This record gives sequence, C-alpha cells and structure tokens, in this order.
Amino acid sequence: MIYFDSAATTLQKPRAVSTAVARAIQTCASPGRGDYAASGAAEQILYRCREELCGLFEVDDPSRVIFTMNATHALNLAIRSLVKPGSRVLISCWEHNAVTRTLHSIPDVEVLVAEAPLFEDQKTIDAFSSKLEQHPSVVICTCVSNVFGYIPPIQSISELCSQKGIPLILDASQAAGCVPLSAKQVHAEFIAFPGHKSLYGPQGTGALLCTGNQLPDVFLTGGTGSESINQKMPSYLPDIGEAGTHNVAGIAGLLEGVRYVRRRGVAQIAKHENLLLRRMIAKLPSSVPITPLVSPYANQSGVLSLRCDGFDCQQFAGALGRMGICVRAGLHCAPLAHKSASTLDCGTLRVSFSAFNYPEEIDRFIYAILRLVHNNLI
Repeated sequence: MIYFDSAATTLQKPRAVSTAVARAIQTCASPGRGDYAASGAAEQILYRCREELCGLFEVDDPSRVIFTMNATHALNLAIRSLVKPGSRVLISCWEHNAVTRTLHSIPDVEVLVAEAPLFEDQKTIDAFSSKLEQHPSVVICTCVSNVFGYIPPIQSISELCSQKGIPLILDASQAAGCVPLSAKQVHAEFIAFPGHKSLYGPQGTGALLCTGNQLPDVFLTGGTGSESINQKMPSYLPDIGEAGTHNVAGIAGLLEGVRYVRRRGVAQIAKHENLLLRRMIAKLPSSVPITPLVSPYANQSGVLSLRCDGFDCQQFAGALGRMGICVRAGLHCAPLAHKSASTLDCGTLRVSFSAFNYPEEIDRFIYAILRLVHNNLI
C-alpha cells in the first residue's frame, strides 16, 4: 500500500506511538482524580505532553495547552469564545468547514472573505489589509490550505491584526508538525490543531493553544478534579476548557508523536515533504490530462491538488485505491478554497505526504496513473 492521504490522517506513525497508547490503557487511570500511582501516571503524561507542545510552538506556560478531541473541537472552542451573535468576522478564502460551518451556526454573524488568487502572497496581504478597514471583531486564518498546501503569509497577517488590535485565530491543522510555527513570532489569540495529522498522534486528539490574553469561554461543563464544591467551571487554564475525563491513551500517543517531530525537526520534515512534492510535479508526464495546482514559489507544504481534465476525480481516486494507492478526491471539506482556484465544479485529486513517504512511492504512483489513463481503466 502507498499512503498519500496524510492531510486527512497520518497512517504510518512512529512505533513508540502505538506502544505508548497500549501502555497507557494498561497502566493509567483518570488524571487528577486519585492519590495513587495509576492516576499520577496519567497526570504526568498530560503534563509532559503539554511541555512538549510548548517546546514545539514556543509557548512559555504549559497550562496554556487545552487538550481537545480534534482541531474542529479546538476551533469551536476558540471561535465561540470570540465570535458572538451579530459579530463581523474576517476569514481567508481557504478556510475549512470546521471554521465556516461553525461561523454559520452562530446567529447573525457577518463573514467577510479576504479573496485572493491562489499562491499570491502580496495579493493575499492586500486583501486582508483592505477587509480590515471594515473593522471585523475577529480574524480567522488557516496556516496551510488543506486543499492546495498553500502557506499564506501568516506573519504579515498577524502584524496587520496587531496593528488594528483585532484578535487572530489560527487553524494550524495542516501546519502543526510539518511547517515551522512559533507563537512568539506569530501573535494569535488562539492556535488550534489536531494530533492525528503531522504530529503523528492517534485520532481523537488535538489541542488549543491559548497564546493571547483571552480566556476561552466555557464550552463544555463537568468535572475537572478541581474546585469540586463550586458549581461553576474553574476560571483558569487549562481546567476551564477540559471538563470530563481526558483521552489519556490518545494523549500518551500524541506525546510520543510530538517527541518524534521535535527529534527529527519540523524544518527537516518540511524539506523532505517538499522534495517529494517537487519529484511528483517533475515526473507527471504531459501525456496525461492531469494538471498540478502548484506554487511557483516556496510557499507550499507537502500537499498537492491535481486537476483531472476529462475524468471524474473521485472515480480516479477509487481506481487508484483498488491498486493500493490511497489518495483523497472531491472538495475536501473546503468549498471556499476550490472557489479561489476555479475547481469548485470538479474538485481535485489530492496527494499529501508525511515523513514516512519515500521517492520510490512517487514513481509507483506515476506508473499507476499512466496505466489507468492509457488503458482506459477509469
């Protein structure tokens, strides 16, 4: 099997991840709920994972890490803390439905879109600068497009928001672990990300970094193991955002995934994925009606969308799947992004790499495409 769908979930993970999950299931109880070894072991896992995430994103205080079920959970927590009924919100034109559907669910929210051509940094900056003149109360921006791998100029967008005093929420779903991101350099109120993509953790894990001055609103209420006499949720981090029992086994796996990323180095992982991306683009033959939507610059991660002219991209993905090659096709939960690239009507075939892919897999992928097209097997 060749797995090229890491933008959805990384399948190949460091062996230490599954080992840690199994060990936690066997040895850990609920953290903060008991004065005995199994509870203490769980508490240590949570704290060490917070520390590792702080090290990865350059956050000073481990209490600023709120564990969530995934990035969607984290984004809901961030968005509902800052966006109220009647708010005006500015977003990029590459946002995922985790952002847009959440905004749509809040009554009377006006959504401004900073529309810009794909891969055009200066035009993206200009679009944000122009829309900021309409005085939105919140700005939300993805760090990497999940469809096209485009890395917007987050630093410049962050500086524009700071100049206007407007809080920024970052969706780092496709950046965490494979694109360098420092909370000290990019000033955001909240940064949301999953654990199961390029941090190589299990599904059902994620986090919200509370990197600004705003405490998140209470999103879920229940037990925290703290202030049990009080019928209101604790008003401090991370307890305010962590009601109920934690996914200790999942966080144990996430801890090992983050350790792997930090040992290998985010910059090195990014370089590896970019080399795979360039190899695929170089080897795509002109004899097949497949167009790579790619940046002419260096502002692209290891995610590549292919436009299939004359073919249904989902049928193409299905044919590749039957050959043991895993890709994703369609709109990828991001119709706004497809609108920006004029692919809303057809979708794209998306390939996305991880640290566990190799150049030889690119060659086998190209061979598979040639076989399918030239033998009319789609």
